[in-house]
Amino acid sequence: MATVHPFLWFNLDAEEARDFYLSVFRNGRALEAIEFTDFVGGTNGTVPHAIFDFELEEQRFTALNAGGVPPFNERISLYVETSDQAETDYYWNALTAGGGSEKPCGWLKDKFGVYWQVIPEPALRLMNDPDREKADRARQAMYKMSKIILADIEAAHAGRA
Repeated sequence: MATVHPFLWFNLDAEEARDFYLSVFRNGRALEAIEFTDFVGGTNGTVPHAIFDFELEEQRFTALNAGGVPPFNERISLYVETSDQAETDYYWNALTAGGGSEKPCGWLKDKFGVYWQVIPEPALRLMNDPDREKADRARQAMYKMSKIILADIEAAHAGRA
């Protein structure tokens, strides 16, 4: 049976990125690490080459040190669906720590340049309400946010914003 998992190509900080993600997610573990020497690749010439496999919340990831990489961009992001505001705040604050940046509509970029979406599941339910007017108000409220504030989406959904 085939498996699919994210493969993240870093310049020279794949191990640091893996360790950072393992510190953020409560259910994570390091798996295999393979190191090579004198790998020639990218635009940086010879770079230390290493592969670091790890799991976050039972999802396997591979991080590669290979040098000379183009930056990550918004065309692909890692999605964290949270249960409430406290969990949203935790992941948002942890993933933007140390040099990350906020983006619109629940998106952020971490200090390694990887894009994430941190969205509370209750907000998704409100934005997908069968009552299109309520759903549209909730969605319009979200469009004005960086970090998702569930109370503001709930207020907009209810027509109190």
